[in-house]
Amino acid sequence: MTRITVAKGDGIGPEIMNATLNIIKAAGAQIEIDEIEVGEKVYLSGNTSGIAAESWDIIRRNKIFLKAPITTPQGGGYKSLNVTTRKFLGLYSNVRPCISLHPFVETKHPGMDIVIIRENEEDLYAGIEHQQTDEVIQCLKLISRPGCEKIVRYAFEYAKVYGRKKVTCFTKDNIMKQTDGLFHQVFDEIAVEYPEIENEHWIIDIGAAKMADTPEIFDVIVTLNLYGDVLSDIAAQIAGSVGLAGSANIGEECAMFEAIHGSAPRRAGQNLANPSGLIEGAVMMLNHIGQTDVAEKVQNAWLKTIEDGIHTYDIYKEGVSKQKVGTKEFSEAVIANLGNNPTILKQVSFAKDAVLKLPKYVKKPAANKVLVGVDLFVHWNGTNPNEIAKKLESVKLSNTDLTMISNRGIKVWPEGFEETFCTDHWRCRFKPNDGKTIDKGHIIAMLSNAVAAEVDVIKTENLYEFDGKLGYSLGQGQ
Repeated sequence: MTRITVAKGDGIGPEIMNATLNIIKAAGAQIEIDEIEVGEKVYLSGNTSGIAAESWDIIRRNKIFLKAPITTPQGGGYKSLNVTTRKFLGLYSNVRPCISLHPFVETKHPGMDIVIIRENEEDLYAGIEHQQTDEVIQCLKLISRPGCEKIVRYAFEYAKVYGRKKVTCFTKDNIMKQTDGLFHQVFDEIAVEYPEIENEHWIIDIGAAKMADTPEIFDVIVTLNLYGDVLSDIAAQIAGSVGLAGSANIGEECAMFEAIHGSAPRRAGQNLANPSGLIEGAVMMLNHIGQTDVAEKVQNAWLKTIEDGIHTYDIYKEGVSKQKVGTKEFSEAVIANLGNNPTILKQVSFAKDAVLKLPKYVKKPAANKVLVGVDLFVHWNGTNPNEIAKKLESVKLSNTDLTMISNRGIKVWPEGFEETFCTDHWRCRFKPNDGKTIDKGHIIAMLSNAVAAEVDVIKTENLYEFDGKLGYSLGQGQ
């Protein structure tokens, strides 16, 4: 018996959660339930996180969280509970299967059967943003080696446990050579440990185009947070409907399972909503807690119900569907099909040990880290790079030279182009002129010089080499 935490959410949430729980209980799920309140009511009570402290305690104690969609009130100040939960509980892996149900659910891709595994905690979703000048705001893209290793290893272990043949990595490392480059590098390192599984890498733009056009050539896709968020919704939609897709969020200690769609308040209370996405999330939950026989029974009964043409309004189509039903009636049809298997759609058979066992991340030995320069980011309203270069002469020290100025990443000094448009945000790179390193005392002295010269330095970035390799990007055009 496994104790789980359940949140029925907002909008259509209570209806689809009740339907889902009725199905898995009828299938023999060995669960005990602690229900918590999250979402709109909690937000409107004055709690901007949408969840009470005592609810966190229950989630952390039970480790397994089945959550219906919630409504985040309009207006500023309210934090996304999904993002908060993923980060607080260390749910680093987001898993979204996207499978065609052709010919019963309309799709242009009848052979589609892919799983998108998305890094869930970092990337631009760290949400670290600063307005630095009148014209420029930055968002920090944070990619860590532990984050890369955990998600890539999860993807290969998932492929191994679920009998998948290929893992594809999507990045944009032709542009972001440090961040996306690390993800690709780690992918290549870990792929070697799984010689029985084919591996490949695609640049995200052409890879996404290929997935939208020919998804059947992909199997498991692993990628960074932002790309995975976009790709998984596209994949779910082209498979047939976002409303049919479930999602698992997996961490080393806890896991959360949900539908990927929203709370659809306009459909609430009308017995209309399709519970399929949450049912799929519950199937992943059952596999995760080792109740694979129950997961298999539920999944096959759900497939048989779709195959029987018993459809909710969102996928009902004349000539294909046989009966339009509501939420409650759909769940009753799935329950009636427990023990039955589809004959046209592919019957599922989960391995009895379909529980991923992943090692904890082990830190690598520290690299030899050497400070070799500094970038001063300057707010300056001029437009001529030669003028700011002259102004910076009074900032540099006797042992440093100004070696490059860029604007929005493009080198504009020395030998910049007059045609390049410049904002008020300038990256000014200083390197030692004696071929040696600098120290942080030099950087502090340069900042003091900048204050005296009325140069508005808004931030600095130290330039390091790690074991002799550059730890920073060059300016575009260098």
